[in-house]
Amino acid sequence: MENNQPGQILWHDLTVPDATAVSAFYHKVLGWDIVPLSMGDYNDYCMNDAGGNTQAGICHARGGNAYLPPQWIMYVSVANLDKSLEECISSGGKIIGEKRKMGNDGKLYCLVQDPAGAYVMLCG
Repeated sequence: MENNQPGQILWHDLTVPDATAVSAFYHKVLGWDIVPLSMGDYNDYCMNDAGGNTQAGICHARGGNAYLPPQWIMYVSVANLDKSLEECISSGGKIIGEKRKMGNDGKLYCLVQDPAGAYVMLCG
């Protein structure tokens, strides 16, 4: 997720209580290959197309992900996360949870809800 332009969609995740069963569903319905991603004492899953390219993630609603709603969430790059969070609030949206660190590169991300109730993850 390097060299991203503001507004670029970076990723899609689905977080559910039983990621194992749901990943099997998408394997059967879409043909995505299931690639386990170790989370320590359990696996989340990268869902890959026939060419081996990861298209999405399916995660267990555990630990830091326990608060995420069970729906597909897109991750979108923003130029300045703090400014975007301020704009979210002033435009009638809500910040859901805390800013969190993404991987080892120091980027932060945060879930927001728009005034209609839809969710999007802002990454900056």
